[in-house]
Amino acid sequence: MNCFKLTKIAAMMLLLSPIAAQAQSDNAPAPSSATAAVASDYLIGPGDELQIFVWKNPDLSATLPVRPDGKISTPLVADMQAQGKTPSDLAASLRVALGKYVQDPVVTVLVKQVAAPGSAASIRVIGAAATPKSVPYRAGLTVLDVLIDVGGLNTYAAGNDAQIIRTQNGVSRGIPVHLADLMKRGDLKANIQLMPGDVIRIPERWF
Repeated sequence: MNCFKLTKIAAMMLLLSPIAAQAQSDNAPAPSSATAAVASDYLIGPGDELQIFVWKNPDLSATLPVRPDGKISTPLVADMQAQGKTPSDLAASLRVALGKYVQDPVVTVLVKQVAAPGSAASIRVIGAAATPKSVPYRAGLTVLDVLIDVGGLNTYAAGNDAQIIRTQNGVSRGIPVHLADLMKRGDLKANIQLMPGDVIRIPERWF
């Protein structure tokens, strides 16, 4: 092969290389930017979007949201409590439920997208806070974290009469929390870890 042909081939390769690179890029799978980087102890909450993989059983795999009642519905499992569980805990629960139909199912649960601020998973502070508002939930969030976010208690707050209203399995209950002791005396026994959807109600004191 003479030098002219070699030069011509080299020039063609240079021209084609960007096209090939672009084609390879177009065919490559898109990065999963929606997948949330959450801690292993992250507690699933309403509004979170989950990706559930059942190995060798694509018909049982699904991408679905956690309903406002904290539950999910997957193929063969009509209602499964997801709120308050870690992804690993939920995977273990699904393994047990699916084990009635599939031999030794291998289940993986990923949090594809964390609920947006203001969703059902947010912590709502109502009543005599300096700035009553919703606070986005995150793993490990405590009462003190939320009080700092809302600016503490207002002048008329009856902090030690406050309650955390928590709804699980459709049932609401009040958990007493001594916010005045926490804020004024640093009593960390009142620094309760919160769950998605909790409501902190702070009454005003009577004069």
